[in-house]
Amino acid sequence: MKKLVIFTGGHYNSALEVAKFLKRKGYRILWLGHKYNLADNKSLSGEYHDVKAESIHFLELKTGRFYKKINPKQLLLIVSGIFRSFYYLLKYKPSLIYSSGGFMAVPVVLAGFFLGIPSVTHEQTVVAGWANKAIAPFVKKVFLTYKDKTNQFPPKKSVVVGMPLNSELLNPKNNVKTKARVLFITAGKQGSDIINKMVFPLIPRLVEDYHVVHQLGANKKLNHQATAQKIKRELGPKSSRYTYANYFYGKDQATYMRSANLIICRAGAHTVYEIVALNKKAIIIPISWVSHQEQLLNAQYAKSVVDSLILKEADLTPQSLSAKIVEAESQQDRKLPTRIQNNAVEKIYLELEKMALL
Repeated sequence: MKKLVIFTGGHYNSALEVAKFLKRKGYRILWLGHKYNLADNKSLSGEYHDVKAESIHFLELKTGRFYKKINPKQLLLIVSGIFRSFYYLLKYKPSLIYSSGGFMAVPVVLAGFFLGIPSVTHEQTVVAGWANKAIAPFVKKVFLTYKDKTNQFPPKKSVVVGMPLNSELLNPKNNVKTKARVLFITAGKQGSDIINKMVFPLIPRLVEDYHVVHQLGANKKLNHQATAQKIKRELGPKSSRYTYANYFYGKDQATYMRSANLIICRAGAHTVYEIVALNKKAIIIPISWVSHQEQLLNAQYAKSVVDSLILKEADLTPQSLSAKIVEAESQQDRKLPTRIQNNAVEKIYLELEKMALL
């Protein structure tokens, strides 16, 4: 029987590609993650849906975040998360822990270290996240998406592999069948209240030129689905040009990303990497409050290599967004060379084999 590998962490999309690859190789996979959305803690998370869709055993792990100021509730959740991690690791006895960073990974990697279970972690962003920097001393290898120019991780432990991409994203058959140009609007799994509110007034005008595909986000508290439904109803004959959902899964997500002539999005690690991989025009609206200006740096990277524009959240209005759309479309389409090779999964697998961790 093949060994058991536990997957955990915040950036689950790329980790799931590694898990699927190992599963095809016959390894047993166990997933520790968020069963419910962080925003409302009621609806099932995209992570849970995507992992279960691959017939991977999923276990919920609740833990807390570290803040600059002591938060008693979060501190209790952190302690609970550590004990729960010990319980899962002792019960299932994995041979390896694969982390994708984020606060979810910290208690699992630490518990694994004290139990003698080896771990590896993958850093997806241009600037290292605090969680990966915290667990770096306790892992055997740090897989990097980008070259570490500032030695954020121990050089002897680090290797650049890129970002594992959804294979559906690179499948030329996955395209929307429409005569209109495709505008894909997404603000990640949780969605963005401000982006949706700035987009909604523009929809009636946008459907004149585009098939608008709008990922609202999974936060049901914001009730954006009701607004989108009302707008679609009022579009009349043009209603078929407005497609919306709380979240697009798997192949659907990849198809809309591939088909898009223009993308409006946040600057999450996976989104930016996919924009660059597909050489897409994009209007990127970085989250302003994330640590180390991570999203701004991601957006600046995308701007440096593809036809993307940055719109600061503080400057975001329906008028400024409309102006950026006009500016983006005025740029001449360019056939850019492929900048990213989709072989990160194979590189990770070879490294794990070389280190005898599988």
